Order: sequence, then structure tokens, then C-alpha cells
Amino acid sequence: MSEVRIKELLRPFLNRLPAVASPKGHVHFKTKLMWTIAILLLYFVLTNVPLFGLHPDSRDLFAMYRTIMAGEFGSIVQLGIGPIVTASIILQLLVGADIIKLDLSDPNDQSIFQGVQKLLVVVMIMMTAVPQLLGGFLLPDYELAGKLGVSVSAIIWILLIQLAIGGILILFMDEVVSKWGIGSGVGLFIVASISQAMFGGLFSWEEDPFVVHPATGEALAVGLIPRWYEIFTTIDMGWLLTGDGLFFLMLGGGGLALIGTIAIFLVVVYVESMRVEIPLAHSAVRGARGKFPVKLIYASVLPIILVMALVANIQMGGMLLWESDVPILGNNPMIGEFVDGVAVSGLMFYLAPITGPHELIPGVHGPGEILLRVMIYLLIMVLGSIVFALFWIETTGMGPKNVAKRIQSSGMQIPGYRRDIGVVEKIMKRYIPKITIIGGAFIGALAALASFTGIIGHAGGTGLLLTVSIIYKMYEQIAKEQMSEMHPMMRTLLGGE
Repeated sequence: MSEVRIKELLRPFLNRLPAVASPKGHVHFKTKLMWTIAILLLYFVLTNVPLFGLHPDSRDLFAMYRTIMAGEFGSIVQLGIGPIVTASIILQLLVGADIIKLDLSDPNDQSIFQGVQKLLVVVMIMMTAVPQLLGGFLLPDYELAGKLGVSVSAIIWILLIQLAIGGILILFMDEVVSKWGIGSGVGLFIVASISQAMFGGLFSWEEDPFVVHPATGEALAVGLIPRWYEIFTTIDMGWLLTGDGLFFLMLGGGGLALIGTIAIFLVVVYVESMRVEIPLAHSAVRGARGKFPVKLIYASVLPIILVMALVANIQMGGMLLWESDVPILGNNPMIGEFVDGVAVSGLMFYLAPITGPHELIPGVHGPGEILLRVMIYLLIMVLGSIVFALFWIETTGMGPKNVAKRIQSSGMQIPGYRRDIGVVEKIMKRYIPKITIIGGAFIGALAALASFTGIIGHAGGTGLLLTVSIIYKMYEQIAKEQMSEMHPMMRTLLGGE
């Protein structure tokens, strides 16, 4: 059966899938802002809706990636953006490898891509939820089952239905923001999750069991401000100025995390402003000029999210294997041994992300093992970011061909060259792919290095990098929205209608 025939058979089915209606024309900025705020508030509400029937002794399989996955453990949106990102990874790889042949510049093929992605998200919701329920991570409340007079299996089914509902709600909330709001739902939820973690990392008085008072041995506060209050009011300043005291202040006291937070913020803001600007002139209106910016981080930071989601799924597979009875692979130390959900040896240890400076201090693992892990982590982040950045610009209409079409349709042209879409595309090919590769490598390396410093609130260096970059992108989009409303002729060039 020909590819065209398959597409024609799939299109009616995919078009019937539930979807958020696209706006008929230009959406006013105030309307976009209202929808964005409404979805953000709904997200915070859902993170506080507990899973009915979940046992308190349940374990968080994605504890290391919780802030980046943007889901609250034990809530109805526990799966967060994980299924969406995983589905995107699979589909981008299939389309990029030409296994699924789709021309994403064609609106019909775009609709097929979006429909298949939506189906794949539902599949990934099941594939993420079921192993956690059957693998003993999410435990049913046996006492509740007895009180209700139902079997434990019934409680497991109830938990599965709740997780599926939460995952589908996140899917449609992301679609609402993408079509009617500012930015994307995935980015918005990550910003909300990281910001919440950092707020707690600044002001929370809860005890941190991993940081203890050097004199009394009691746990210090999680929040940086109350922790410093406890340190500077109970510890002799003379000792704090010694080598041991300064070491404690930097690691246990959160000094390195504060420095890392400020440094990452400044670096990301600076890098976001680096760009190559291609001059444009209007073919019909004399004196009307503009510029098309090709930013260093042209593909945004979303490729980093895809890399982290891929790493998280690999770790989930390793953990499930460790606790399974699969012949040869199950409970195999060579593949990976896990303690409290963290890989401590084997292949999974070297493939696990580094979450803070404490993992770089030799102890159970020697300097050689730590150095090898650092090198592998850097390699994964850099190469993964390059690959996903290249796929991302093609699947989101940011490639040279689509940019050339957009410039041509806006009536603009590159000064000194004839007004021909092929010429514009050729010039764009000189810049966009190369800058995408350089930017992908840079942002991947920066994300890895950011993980080595530690961040306020245990949000992770990668999480903070994503948050700052996403907020910067939202600021730029808001500026574009305001410009397009003041100058309607600019909408086509800016990607609007």
C-alpha cells in the first residue's frame, strides 16, 4: 500500500481525535495572557489533588527528575510532561530517520504528525503508569480496599484511571497554551515546578535530613535564608572562617548553590542575546527594513528537555530491571544496582545524570569512576542536544525551507539578492543548521556544567537553565505579540496570521 494511501486512510481517524480548537484568526494579547494564567492556576490546583487510594509508603520513581518532569508526586498529575516529551522524542526520531515519511511543511502532514503524536502520548501514559503500579513503586492502599469492600486490584485500576486522566489533562492543557496562550504548556509547567522548588529552597523552614549542624548534628532548614539564620546565630564566626568552616558554608550552607544560581542566570541571559541578524527589506514598500535573528540558542532549550526525558526513561528501565526477575537482565549488578531509587553501580550509574557537587567528591566511588561518569554525562548532553536541536527545528517549522517561505510570504527579501524563495532558502542554509549545531552543543555543555554546581531548592542546574531560558523566550514572545498588534503587517513575518 502506497504512503499516500496510508495517509488518506489515517487522516479521517486522526481528525476525529479530541482536540483543542485552533483560533480562527489573530488572538488578542490580553486573551492569550488570560488563558496562560488560567492554565497555570489549574496546574497548581491539580498538583494538590491527591491520588485516591495511594499508599503512603509508595516510592517516587522519578524523584531525581521531578522538577523537570513538572509533576507532583502523589498527585493526579504525577506523570507531568513525561509522556508528552517521550512521545515527541520517539516521533521526532522516526520522522528524522525517514522511517515515517512526513513533509512537515505540508499542513496535511502536520495534522497527521500532531494526531499520531497525541495517540503516542496516550500510549506513553499507559507505559509510564503501568510499570510503576505493577513494579511496586505506586502501592495501593490495602486498608482502604478493606473499608470499601473491594479487591486490591480494583484500587490499582482506580489509581491507573486517575493517572491516565491526569496525563490527558496535561496534554490538553499544553495544547490550550500552545494555541491560545503564550509559549507552550510544557515550558509553562516546567517554570512553575522549578519556581516552586526554588521558592521553597529560599524560605522553607522544613528540616533537610541531608544537611546537619556541624556542632549539634541536628538537621538544618531546607530554605537558604532560615538555614543561614541558624548557622550565623549558633556557630562561632571564627570557625566559619577556617578551611573546614568555609567548606561547610559552600556545600552544607548552600553558598555554592547560591553562586551557581546567580552565575547560570547571568550566563543564560547573556547567551540568549547572542545572534546573527540577516538584513531584510520590503519588496514593495521603500524604506521598510527589518532583520531576521538567528539566535545562538536557535532551537531553544526544549532539546535539553528531550535529552533529560530520554535519560529518565533509561534510568526507569534500569530500575525496573533491577527489581525484576527477568532472566540475565533482572537484578544484574553489571546493568545497574539501585539504592533508594538512585543508581550506585553498573552501567546505569555512568548513564545517570549528575545532580550536584556532592556527587563529584570521591568517596564510595574513586576519582577515576567519577571522571568517567562526568565525561559520559557531558557527551550525552552535548550530542543529545545537537541531535534533538536539528530534529526540533525541522518539526516546528524553524528550518531553512520554512523560514524562507515565511519571509517570502511577508513580502520581504534579502537586500542585494533577487526575490526568489530558492535564493532565500540557500542563504538560510548557510546559517541555520550550523548555528543550530553550535547552539545545541553549547546549551548541552552548559546544562551539564550547571548540574555540577547545585542550585537553590535542589531544582538542579538543568532545571534553572530551562526556567531562565523559557522565561526569556516568553518575554520575547510577549514583545512580539505587542509589536504585531501595533503593526499588523509584521504578523506574517513573526509567524502569526
